[in-house]
Amino acid sequence: MKTSYHILVVEDDPVGRQTLAAYLVKDNHRVSEAGDGEEMRRIFARGDVDVILLDINLPGEDGLSLLRELRRQSEVGVIMVTSRREDVDRIVALELGADDYVTKPYNMREILPRTRNLARRVTAARVVKADESRKSFEGWTLDIAHWTLSDPAGEAVKMTRAEFELLATFVTHPGQVLSRDQLMTHVSRRGHESFDRTIDVLVRRVRRKIEPDPAKPRLIVTVHGLGYVFSA
Repeated sequence: MKTSYHILVVEDDPVGRQTLAAYLVKDNHRVSEAGDGEEMRRIFARGDVDVILLDINLPGEDGLSLLRELRRQSEVGVIMVTSRREDVDRIVALELGADDYVTKPYNMREILPRTRNLARRVTAARVVKADESRKSFEGWTLDIAHWTLSDPAGEAVKMTRAEFELLATFVTHPGQVLSRDQLMTHVSRRGHESFDRTIDVLVRRVRRKIEPDPAKPRLIVTVHGLGYVFSA
């Protein structure tokens, strides 16, 4: 029997929303429906949503505003579903933290595996044991399960999703030389910015947050011609 996930469909068009919801239900998923941001918040507050299929064009607050709000409080899976085809909308959505982006009219047979695969990754991340996901180095604490980084004074440090994923990769592979290609496989949206320079930029940004002297890094060390190594 297929695993059942809780999917929240946020769409103001009742016909399109109900059609998509019915298709997901046929695949053994539990589906909730919302026509606007307020309904979405009420359902999401229950705390058991795995993936949100979020339309950009919504009455009142648009989907991008809601996505920004979601990312301030959660790493729930989010797939933007919209009739907009402009590249700028796709780029903005991905930069704000969307996991995927689908344009209408879409093929139900395509959106189903996208949703299922994302839900699988989200739920797998949730079951990581707290003691295994909490890593300490040089007084810093990285809580992978809760996506938080605390400095030696116990203060939370703000990080983008890509920065956090990069640091988590280093911390879970101490002493191992990692190439840029290896690091890219652990950073979100790698399909949209798959350049070596992306990793170099992210490394510089992370160094500025955790290194005593970013100009002379001793935690994330460059291995010339190979990549980087976490030496804490």
